[in-house]
Amino acid sequence: MKARVTVTLKSGILDPQGKAIEGALKSLGVDGVASVRQGKVFDIELAGADRAKAEAALKDAADKLLANTVIENYRVELL
Repeated sequence: MKARVTVTLKSGILDPQGKAIEGALKSLGVDGVASVRQGKVFDIELAGADRAKAEAALKDAADKLLANTVIENYRVELL
């Protein structure tokens, strides 16, 4: 089974890397960029077919390792 965990900064948290990317896009002539927020994507392959168990395990992994839940949100998707 394949899964994706997407981690993003919570709104209100400053994103200096996103600001740097925004500036670089504008300097490259990319028009219409209002703002950029960056994040992380983890594509994970799991053994087994129990979707509920896989989702629970991934949420536990995100809480403990993949995301800093003080400043980041995460979303788990089973693909």
